[in-house]
Amino acid sequence: MKIDVSQNSTAQHSLNAATLGHSTYFTKGGVRIHRCEYECDYYGSMKELRESLDSQRGVLLSSSYEYPGRYNRWDIGFCNPPLVIEAKGLAVEIRALNARGKILIPEILRALEPLPAIRYEQRDCSKLRLHIERSKQLFTEEERSRQPSVFSIVRALVSHFYSDDDSFLGLYGAFGYELRFQFESLDSRRLADGQARDLVLYLPDELIVSEHQNALARRIRYDFICRGLESDNESLGARETTGGLSRTGESKPYVPASGVGSSCDHKPGEYAQTVRKAKERFASGDLFEVVPGQVFSQACHDRPSQVFERLRQNNPAPYGALMNLGEQEYLVSASPEMFVRVRGNRVETCPISGTIARGEDALGDERQIRTLLNSEKEEAELSMCTDVDRNDKSRVCVPGSVQLIGRRQVELYSRLIHTVDHVVGNLAPGFDALDAFLAHTWAVTVTGAPKQAAIQFIEDNEKSARYWYGGAMGCIGFNGNLNTGLTLRSARIKDGVAQVRVGATLLSDSDPLAEEEETRLKASAVLAAINPPQSQETDASIETLPLNANMKILMVDHRDSFVHNLSAYLRETGATVTTMRPELARQSIARDHYDLVVMSPGPGKPQDFDTDKTLQLCQQYKRPVFGVCLGLQAIVEYCGGSLRQLDEPMHGKPSHLSQRSGPMFENCSSDFIVGRYHSLCADKIPASLQVQARTEDGVVMAIEHESLPWMAVQFHPESIMSLGGQNGKRLICNVVQYALLHKAASVERNACAS
Repeated sequence: MKIDVSQNSTAQHSLNAATLGHSTYFTKGGVRIHRCEYECDYYGSMKELRESLDSQRGVLLSSSYEYPGRYNRWDIGFCNPPLVIEAKGLAVEIRALNARGKILIPEILRALEPLPAIRYEQRDCSKLRLHIERSKQLFTEEERSRQPSVFSIVRALVSHFYSDDDSFLGLYGAFGYELRFQFESLDSRRLADGQARDLVLYLPDELIVSEHQNALARRIRYDFICRGLESDNESLGARETTGGLSRTGESKPYVPASGVGSSCDHKPGEYAQTVRKAKERFASGDLFEVVPGQVFSQACHDRPSQVFERLRQNNPAPYGALMNLGEQEYLVSASPEMFVRVRGNRVETCPISGTIARGEDALGDERQIRTLLNSEKEEAELSMCTDVDRNDKSRVCVPGSVQLIGRRQVELYSRLIHTVDHVVGNLAPGFDALDAFLAHTWAVTVTGAPKQAAIQFIEDNEKSARYWYGGAMGCIGFNGNLNTGLTLRSARIKDGVAQVRVGATLLSDSDPLAEEEETRLKASAVLAAINPPQSQETDASIETLPLNANMKILMVDHRDSFVHNLSAYLRETGATVTTMRPELARQSIARDHYDLVVMSPGPGKPQDFDTDKTLQLCQQYKRPVFGVCLGLQAIVEYCGGSLRQLDEPMHGKPSHLSQRSGPMFENCSSDFIVGRYHSLCADKIPASLQVQARTEDGVVMAIEHESLPWMAVQFHPESIMSLGGQNGKRLICNVVQYALLHKAASVERNACAS
C-alpha cells in the first residue's frame, strides 16, 4: 500500500483511552517509525493479554519479585506480532505473520545485505529462508562471538533498527540451549528432534507495559514506514507503511494432551548414579563442578495462561514468562536468575548457587538461612560459579571494571532459599550487548566448570536434549540494551505435554541422594502449577483453635511491652479480652465475672505489683488463672515457693524445651523452641505445683496447680521465637480450651446444686 507519510494513519486510530503522546524517529538503517502511546486498564489489560496467548503467538515477560538495586516489578508483552525469526541449527526462517510483517520484509533484506555468510533458499515478501555457512577462519577467544552464526542475523537487525529514541522496541523471545554448539566444537550426542527450534524471536508492533509500583499501564503502538522491494528509491513517496493495516494473526487454540501420564527420564536412583560419576571426575581433576539435569513430564490439561498465573502467584520471580511460540509450543517460566542484563555499557549478572528448602515459617526460614550461610559446600558452589562468571565478563569488558558488588545475598522463593552474587563490568570498546550475551553462553550455574568440560559431561550423561532449559529468554532492545533471564523453573509445553527439567550443582563433596532430592524439590513448584492439588491442607494451627469461644478474659497488665501481642492471641479464639492495670483489675475481679484471668509478663519482681493480692482475689472468686513470665513467678511465690536470679539474663533469647507434659502442650510439635525475657526464675517449687516443662539446663518453664485451675509458663508464647510450628499459638489455644472445660464443669455443678 503506497501512501504519503504525511498522512500517517496511526494518528487516526480511535482507542477508548487518552493519548499520552506520540513521536516519529528514524532508525540507523533508515526506517521511519511512528510511535503512539495510550493509557490502558492496569488491571484488565494484562489479563486479556495472558488469555490471548493461549491461542495467539506472542510474549509476556513478568517480573513479580523485588530486590533493591536489582529487580523491580513490571510486565511487558504483546500478541500477534508482525514478524518472527526462527532457527534450527544454522537454518533460519524470517516470516511475516500478517500483512504488516510483509511491509517489514524488504527492510530485513536490507539489514542482512552486508552479511557474506548467508545463502538464501527462499526470498519473497512473506518469507526469507536462509542458511548460515560456517567460517573456516580461526577466531581468537575475544572474537569468538563474532563468527558467523544465528546471532550474526540478530546483530544485523539490531543495527538496522537501532535508535536511542525508544527503550521498548526490540526482539523478544527465547534462546535455546543448543545454540551453544554454534560457537564450540563439542561432541553433541543428544540431538534434538529435527523439528525443534533453537531460537524464536518476535518483532512486535504493539506493546503493553505495566509498572506495578505506580499501578499504571500503557499501550505503545508502532507503525513502520519502509522501502519496498521493487525500488531502491529513497524518496518518501516510494515508501510503504504499516499504518492502517490490521494488527491480527493466526489463532490456534491450545490443545491439551490426552492419555498421557506422569513420567521422568530418570528412574529413582539414576540421577544419584550420575552424581557418583561426576565425583569420579572431580577426584581426577577433570571437573570442578557440573550441573546435570533430569526431566519430569506430565499432561497439561489447563491452558498455559492458567499455569502461568498459578506459577506467578505461588512462586514470584524476577524472570517470569508466558510465551506462545507457535506450533503448539509454549514456554512458561518463573526463573529466579538473571542471565545477562546490559544497560549502556554496563553488563551485570546475578549467579545463583547454594540452595536449601524453605522453613515452615519465618523462624524456620531463619534457621535454614543460617544453615545455608554456614555451609562450606554451598559457599564453594557459589564461589566457583562467580569466578567463572567473572571470567566470562573479562573476555569482553574493560580490564579492572569487573566487580563483585553483592556477595552471598539471600533470596527467598516459594519453596527454596538461594544465595546470590551480583557481578558487574563495563563493555570494552568494540563490543556490544550481544557480545556480552554470547560471552556468558551458557551460564556456569546450568553448566559447570571448567565450562567446556562440564558441557561435554552433560552431553555424555543427560538423557535428552535440553531445548529451552539452560538457555535464555527476554528482550534485545533496538536501543542497544538487553535484558534476559536464565530459563530455569520453567515448563516447555509441547503438544499438550509439559516438560520440566531441573538440575543440581554438583561438587566433590556432593551427596548423591541429597542432590537427587534437590532436583525433585526444584521441580515441585512448577509441577504443582501445571496440575495443582485438588484440595489444600488446612493449617493445623487453625484446627486447634476453639473458635467462637464465648469467654470473658481479664488481662492484668504489669506494664509489659508484649501484653497486646498476648491479648491478640487470646482474641483469635473468639474470646473477649479486657486489659487493666493491677489496681483496677483487682476491683474488677471482685465485681465482675471472668472466665480466665491472665497475669501478664512485666519488669521487676511480683511484689512490685502486689500480685499476691490479685491471686488471693482469684482464689476467693474461683477464677482460672494463666500466668506468663512474671505471672509464673507470682504464682510460685503465692503458693509458698521462692525465686532466684539467673547467672545470665535471658532477654530476647530462645531455648529448647527438653521435657514437657500436661494439657498446655497438647498438639505441640516435638521441636518446641521458646522465647525468653527474664532474669528471675523459679527456685524452690512448692508441693502444690507440678512442673510441666524445663529447659535443657533445668530451668522451670511451665507449672500447673494440683487443685486450682491455675497454670503458667516462664517463656513468652506470643514471641516470634515461639512461632515455630505455631507452638506459641497452640499453647494459648490449649489454655483457653482448658478454661472452657472448667467453665462448663462449673455450670454443671451449679445446675446440680440448684
